[in-house]
Amino acid sequence: MTIKRALISVSDKDGIADFARELNKLNIEIISSGGTYQLLKENGISAKKVDEITGFPEILGGRVKTLHPKIHGGILARRDDDHLTQLDSHQIPQIDLLVVNLYPFEATVANASVTKAEAIEKIDVGGPTMIRAAAKNHDYVTVLVDKDDYSLVLDELKSSKEIGADTRAKLALKAFQHTASYDIAISNYLHRLNSDAMPDRALFSFTKQQDLRYGENPHQLAAFYRDPSAQSISIANSKQLWGK
Repeated sequence: MTIKRALISVSDKDGIADFARELNKLNIEIISSGGTYQLLKENGISAKKVDEITGFPEILGGRVKTLHPKIHGGILARRDDDHLTQLDSHQIPQIDLLVVNLYPFEATVANASVTKAEAIEKIDVGGPTMIRAAAKNHDYVTVLVDKDDYSLVLDELKSSKEIGADTRAKLALKAFQHTASYDIAISNYLHRLNSDAMPDRALFSFTKQQDLRYGENPHQLAAFYRDPSAQSISIANSKQLWGK
């Protein structure tokens, strides 16, 4: 799908100015909000604020920024005559690329001195909602949740002027994995606060460290995973100095 308009709203801003600058060079319109918008403007990058699109300001200390039909309609619309006619009648711009990463909840609650109020403020609402919308509509929309994928998208845009279906599908899978892991971290934190009992549902999210040569038998696949929330000393948290 051709990319004409991107919405960028990131907590981790590493690399985002360079990425957005390249989007500008490709004549891709950028919509942004909050601190991301300020960063882009400070770096001389052309962007519109979300409230220019919605006609509604950020409220409740930034808790409500992007939760608006003029944002989610643009993300969720199929590119067929029926949906495009509805977008046009409500003056909703299509959003072809969504770039979002979430408030650092896991890093926040890893601090033993964090208060419940501080942790609650790091529960992202608008971000996961947009990510899920874009991932659902990946037949038409590209969703980016990982800065390591910025170069992938730029390379594809520069070489073919669009993002292919396979890439969109892989990025959508990554997006749903991202939001699932995020919700698991929140659920497990709230359980630790409110109950000493074993949970009704045991939820885990592990990150792959590396592929292994093979599984229990040579014809089987295997990989080594770790729990990113685990702080104790273990093989998974150790640094390999030598050997295979």
